[in-house]
Amino acid sequence: MTAGRGAAGGVRRPRAATPIEGIVPVLKPPGMTSHDVVDACRRLFGIRRVGHAGTLDPAAAGVLVVCLGTATRLAEYLSDAVKAYRAEIWLGVGTDSHDSEGRLTDRRPAPAADPGLDEGRLRAALDRRRGPQLQVPPAVSAVHQQGERAYRRHRQGRSVALPPRPVTIHRLELRAWWPGPFPRLLVDVVCSKGTYVRALARDLGADLGRPATLAALIRTAQGPFALADAVTLEDLGRALAAGEGRRLVLPPARALAFLPAWVLDDTDARRVAHGGRPRPRPHPWDEPADRSVLAAVAAGDAGAPAARAGAPGGRVRLLDGGGRLLAVARLEREDAGWRAIPERVLGGAAGSSARRD
Repeated sequence: MTAGRGAAGGVRRPRAATPIEGIVPVLKPPGMTSHDVVDACRRLFGIRRVGHAGTLDPAAAGVLVVCLGTATRLAEYLSDAVKAYRAEIWLGVGTDSHDSEGRLTDRRPAPAADPGLDEGRLRAALDRRRGPQLQVPPAVSAVHQQGERAYRRHRQGRSVALPPRPVTIHRLELRAWWPGPFPRLLVDVVCSKGTYVRALARDLGADLGRPATLAALIRTAQGPFALADAVTLEDLGRALAAGEGRRLVLPPARALAFLPAWVLDDTDARRVAHGGRPRPRPHPWDEPADRSVLAAVAAGDAGAPAARAGAPGGRVRLLDGGGRLLAVARLEREDAGWRAIPERVLGGAAGSSARRD
């Protein structure tokens, strides 16, 4: 059998006899959609059941968490984890999408008589944008309005009126800035699920009294995964061609290490694997959430809001005695103890074919 070439330059793999299950943090290049990356992984691994946990716009680059096999059931939990970005924002330029891919709608260089922004004013504006807030998604987005994608309505010239949604900006730090008629600033952002960084750029510009657009964006972390953990599609293809691809697939238990864990005995493990519930316990967890995996996005402060947001309240991992992830469960109080109600059951196979750390 002759292997074909994949879209990412890798080798198309024949369908594996034993499917690979787990998580691969991929370094998405600019110019590819998140769905393009998923399609490339389907070809590389030779499996159909592949998904991602949090869309990146085509122009953006960075960490895209790809889920393989039964690990696709965990996408919603991985999407809930905090995300970190580095963004370049242009002031004085506005587009309909609030990024460099959109149509120019406003261009207002600072007048020569205007002393311009100084660092103090910029930092004060960033300070005001931190914390919980309501954000209106961009008109050019996949958010639904009356059953249709907003971007389709916008492209057809129809009105788009999206309600604001609650988001949280945990960190918003100025890294560098370049003054001039069209000032540019480089910022680090740590935010909750559902945050549009290009909408943040738009709102920051409004706070400063001028249009603004997102010029460049890279996702530097998502939950436990940072840029250093991500693999390019080219390297992934080469590893698979050499028979070493499985070492790049991470076990689901590690991917959800930002959730505390129950470690189940054999009896409860069998119950959960067959759709049942483990017996109640006096304590909410056996193993606390691993805050160290969030250090990159929570600035090393385990008590920071970003760290707390990375562990969605009321959920635990259910692990067997070997540390394999069996399910994600919702915690509920029961008398003086706690009950775990499984929401997503993976069974004992999840993580068994992936590398374990």
